[in-house]
Amino acid sequence: MNRHMFFMLAGAMSVVLPAIASAQTELTVYTAVEAVDLDRYKATFEKSHPDIKINWVRDSTGVMTAKLLAEKDNPQADVVWGLAATSLLLLKTEGMLEAYQPKGVEALDKKFVDKDNPPSWVGMDAYVAALCYNTVEGEKLGLKAPKSWDDLTKPEYKGHVVMPNPASSGTGFLDVSGWMQMWGEEKAWSFMDKLHENISAYTHSGSKPCKMAGAGEAVIGVSFEFPGAKAKSAGAPIDIIFPTEGSGWEAEATAIIAGTANLEAAKTLVDWSVTKEANEMYNAGYAVVAYPGVAKPVEHLPSDIAAKMIDNDFEWAANNRATILKEWQKRYDAKSEPKS
Repeated sequence: MNRHMFFMLAGAMSVVLPAIASAQTELTVYTAVEAVDLDRYKATFEKSHPDIKINWVRDSTGVMTAKLLAEKDNPQADVVWGLAATSLLLLKTEGMLEAYQPKGVEALDKKFVDKDNPPSWVGMDAYVAALCYNTVEGEKLGLKAPKSWDDLTKPEYKGHVVMPNPASSGTGFLDVSGWMQMWGEEKAWSFMDKLHENISAYTHSGSKPCKMAGAGEAVIGVSFEFPGAKAKSAGAPIDIIFPTEGSGWEAEATAIIAGTANLEAAKTLVDWSVTKEANEMYNAGYAVVAYPGVAKPVEHLPSDIAAKMIDNDFEWAANNRATILKEWQKRYDAKSEPKS
């Protein structure tokens, strides 16, 4: 090859290679999914869709919901992936979501799909309220494991219970919403007044109470099943308890932000989020997923978790969220941890 030909080819390649690189669409994806899981989701999706790159922005449910609402007039996200369905219903009422029917959505359990056609959001999995009880610390202090929500109000547990703040944490809100749907508002507030007496702190993370119980920093953590199973697998001396009255729950869900400049790539990600492959990945940590027949038992969790889940009215929870949180903060926020 003569020098002239070489430089011509080199020049051509210098034009082609940046063009190939620039053909990759970058999606800004807001999420509240546990940070430990994000790398594997990103790697699996991008392997089959090399033309799309996911850029995660992650925070807890309450913080992420507030961020999205604050950005209403100047949206920064293309997709919300793995946020509470009740939060997405709030965004829907604000006209912030692009309705879209993903390919294959008809295969999902209907309780994991927005009722409108086309749907504004689609579910991924459910996280279910559970208690994490440290058996070693409990035995030291002579505290038996609670069996019910009502047990948590017993005087002997004073100062030994931690729970998520529902304004910051989706787990905290599913607890409060669940109690209200099970018992009615009056009884639920009365229960929370008594529970508050025994709370040592309200955390800003839904998994933190279980992690604290696992580390012996608390006897009882009001949390959800996933961090409990994870802590127990790592050797933490905890029992995972589903209270006898039933457990509130929330769906992690996905939606497209209206006005995204990357609509086709966003649709591709949402299509993938409802696939059997994606649901098999969700099942690594969650015993209940949106795709029927996919879920296999998760180590340290009972096989009948779905039977412990209350009938959950997402729309009621979303419509009453602001009022509930305002009252909760007025009554109980003094025991919340400082925000980092």
